[in-house]
Amino acid sequence: MSDLQFRAASIDDLDALVALVTSAYRGDASRVGWTTEADFLDGNRIDRDVLANDIVREHSRVVIAERGGAMLACAHVCEDDGAGYFGMFSVEPTLQGGGVGKALLAESERVVREEWRLPAMRMTVIDIRDELIAFYERRGYVRTGIKKPFPYGDARFGIPLRDDLRFEVLEKAL
Repeated sequence: MSDLQFRAASIDDLDALVALVTSAYRGDASRVGWTTEADFLDGNRIDRDVLANDIVREHSRVVIAERGGAMLACAHVCEDDGAGYFGMFSVEPTLQGGGVGKALLAESERVVREEWRLPAMRMTVIDIRDELIAFYERRGYVRTGIKKPFPYGDARFGIPLRDDLRFEVLEKAL
């Protein structure tokens, strides 16, 4: 993956980011990859206004992975309660499993550890996503046992297709 380049997103990237994130998680396009949430969530995966705020606010960065100028993946990192927070992890579905995501995760951890000097990275994952949780565990993340409710009724984050969704916090010391 040495040919990957990383950069911070700008407001000019909004449309491409929304398309990428949606393709990785929702609808039939997402079924090509293994990160799809199409069987238990419909609707939006990201709200354009929330994303715009994430791009411009302090101690927040949307990291883009590119090759030859083409956007392949993205993730959002920010400072949250004394640690880094990792979210919105999206890889073009046809490229999933090829190392792009691992490289982007490593770059996101580098930002939090080296640039922001934070001791840990946290994330929330829908707790029924066993394969995704296992991916993070192989990269040093541990299940904390802390559960958080899914934002039912807030269509900005999707329309649940089942009533048992919740998040679990994962954490890794950096």
